[in-house]
Amino acid sequence: MILRQFTCRAVINSCTQARIRRLRGSVEMAKPSSDLAAFREFFGKAKNIAILTGAGVSAESGVPTFRGAGGFWRKWQAQDLATPEAFSRNPSRVWEFYHYRREVMLTKEPNPAHKAIAECEERLGKQGRKVTVITQNIDELHRRAGSKTILELHGSLFKTRCLSCGHEAANYKSPICDALKDKGAPDPDTHDAQIPVEQLPRCEQAGCGGLLRPAVVWFGESLDSGVLSRSEQVLDSCDLCLVVGTSSVVYPAAMFAPQVAARGVPVAEFNMENTPATMRFKFHFHGPCGTTLPAALARHENESN
Repeated sequence: MILRQFTCRAVINSCTQARIRRLRGSVEMAKPSSDLAAFREFFGKAKNIAILTGAGVSAESGVPTFRGAGGFWRKWQAQDLATPEAFSRNPSRVWEFYHYRREVMLTKEPNPAHKAIAECEERLGKQGRKVTVITQNIDELHRRAGSKTILELHGSLFKTRCLSCGHEAANYKSPICDALKDKGAPDPDTHDAQIPVEQLPRCEQAGCGGLLRPAVVWFGESLDSGVLSRSEQVLDSCDLCLVVGTSSVVYPAAMFAPQVAARGVPVAEFNMENTPATMRFKFHFHGPCGTTLPAALARHENESN
């Protein structure tokens, strides 16, 4: 289902958007419905639900998105720092950025949207129905809310990978290393800490000691093939798809829901605004996900007790 040539993380530019439009075809789509009762009819019958989530759902927990106007850390946007090239040039600066994000996340909590998804998965699981979260977010708020079946397309803030031995592991240390303590302030007047590379996070595997990097998928890098394959299987088999808080401008994730819709599966978008994909979907519910999603995923009258 997923177009294999689009496997690396990148923001869709105008040329790519045009190419995707050609691949999708030129069929005119009706304006998506905002009829919650109609959506609930599909929800009450669905056996395999795929929920695609993006930065918008975490923004309601106060998580910085680093997107759009004002979306800067110091004088850089995320795509300036979240690249292999940026890390190679200045690992201290990139680690300051990710240390700041890790520390911020330790002060945040899942919001009603995260909790509604987790509650829905647990409830429907007891009925032999499946809910899978496919997320672009790296903050682990879905996991903390209680979701169990999660595919993290872009990795996690709380995992590291060694550049020498390749070992990947969960890491919840605060600070992640002594040299980063009290570093990472986002204020544009803050000077880089210029931490020596040997004082940055290092691998603790026996006999290694290599430089660690955040185990996230940076712009220009390919998604994990295993995660991508499992996501493809979920999307190919789902009979209902929700798109929650995503701008639909980062591919390949931006292509997932339109391709599900193209095979006739109802797709419902929950977002604060329309996106480039909105007109491809059967439903669009405008507003904060923490307000719209709990009502959409609440127990349906068809459900067994």
